[in-house]
Amino acid sequence: MFPPHSQMLVSLLPFMLLLSLRIARSEDVAPIVRTFTYTATGESLECDMCPPGTYLRARCTATQKSVCSPCPSGSYTELWNYIGRCLRCGACGHFEEVKTPCTAERDCQCQCAQGYYYQRNNEMCFRHKECRSGQEVLTKGTADEDTVCHNCPTDTYSNTYSSVYNCSQHKSCNAEGLKLVLKGSAWHDSVCTNCEELNSKDGGDYLKEILPAFFVHHNIPTRRLRRIAHKLPTKDGKKQVVSGLDPSELHSRINSWVASATASQIRQLPDILKKTGVNCDDRLVSKLQKIDSNLQQISCAMDGVDVIVI
Repeated sequence: MFPPHSQMLVSLLPFMLLLSLRIARSEDVAPIVRTFTYTATGESLECDMCPPGTYLRARCTATQKSVCSPCPSGSYTELWNYIGRCLRCGACGHFEEVKTPCTAERDCQCQCAQGYYYQRNNEMCFRHKECRSGQEVLTKGTADEDTVCHNCPTDTYSNTYSSVYNCSQHKSCNAEGLKLVLKGSAWHDSVCTNCEELNSKDGGDYLKEILPAFFVHHNIPTRRLRRIAHKLPTKDGKKQVVSGLDPSELHSRINSWVASATASQIRQLPDILKKTGVNCDDRLVSKLQKIDSNLQQISCAMDGVDVIVI
């Protein structure tokens, strides 16, 4: 066993070691230099530097200290210096906005504008990714991070591209006293009906409800959207003029046609898609077949008797 004074020395060893390290580190750090050597007429003078926020208006002489002046508006110096003018304040780049304005002692600080994030590899701001239809936002984008998306959970859907929206719950036909015509998917809501509508509506009428979401989800190229819009049947038989329309205008034009189209015209749509080279016509046919099949199996209670609607 160590004697008492030895035990004390042993217990102080860690503290003494830490203290010696701190002293060593403080000696390694270079002190802030606040003077500079100026040689004039063969004589070397030790002049004072100017503090941040100022610049050297006149160097020192044998009888006068350095003369410093404040930086004019729109300029700055961040360090002790002996420069003859302040630095011009910077400007934020594309898709950036001012985080903190320029002051006499610090240049302006920029950050990505709303809806953009900074990508370090490319050293510039990029627009936040939009989660496609059938997905929702798991983590909203920030000025430093992009949007994170994931697929819609079971029994929910999203029928738009968005960097902020989440998936919505499928409509519950039974809970609303309605009959299920088409079960919802990740990109469209459930389609329901009631007994009064069954004798007056065709499967094409119910397909209309998911068509706007269908065109959004399949992200059809603009060139093919134009061909589809041009081939849509009209009452007067004239083809629609669609040249020059952008994707948003084309979707609007197609949605307007869908809203006014008859059930028989809607049933022509898969063939139109096929003729224009769109490779999703079979998915539309599949949806229509499911609707027709479900309509044949729906039964409605009338005067206490279940009637199957065919």
